[in-house]
Amino acid sequence: MSLYCDHHGESPEAGSAGKSAQSPQYRRILWTALVVNLAMFGVEAGAGWRSGSVSLLADAIDFFGDAANYGVTLAVLASGTALRARAALLKSASMLFFGLFVAGRAWWSFAQGGVPEAATMGAVGFLALAANVGVAWMLYAWREGDANMRSVWLCSRNDAIGNIAVMLAALGVLGTASAWPDLMVALGMAALAIWGGASVAQQAWAELASDHVDKGA
Repeated sequence: MSLYCDHHGESPEAGSAGKSAQSPQYRRILWTALVVNLAMFGVEAGAGWRSGSVSLLADAIDFFGDAANYGVTLAVLASGTALRARAALLKSASMLFFGLFVAGRAWWSFAQGGVPEAATMGAVGFLALAANVGVAWMLYAWREGDANMRSVWLCSRNDAIGNIAVMLAALGVLGTASAWPDLMVALGMAALAIWGGASVAQQAWAELASDHVDKGA
């Protein structure tokens, strides 16, 4: 679930000067991005549990959420405002759940003690970075399209920044022999998810209310 973006922020007419969201090539890229994100979810989830890294686990769940959001984006590309807003509400709920889960996991890891494996964090973080950069590169040509198209690209670009944070946390763990860098990055991801989920929900409810007023007029 991307922590930093909303796929459902505006109507599909907004910013329509860019490439069309109905392009078969764009749909193929979204399907590719979905598959890449699902694969990386599996890789990072396994690595996160084995290495004891909460930030890797957080990034894994983010990959899973992104895959789900690419699927939702594909489903609502040609839909009306109400359906897109309801899809955004689903996304906001998943973001809030993600944030609360990661925060809880970080607290549990703090209580249990132990230091995550810095080498695993760094290697898998680099692989995740490569995956997100690749997806962002494929979506680059659509960055100036409507709100959905632009935000899909921003998701991958900003997730790559999150991967860099995980790699920096790995260096921090290696240098300090402490779990604190890993926990701090994980808590930062959790906070962004909770804030983003609340923001998306607020906007989605406003869009639903506006659509109801328009139809009643």
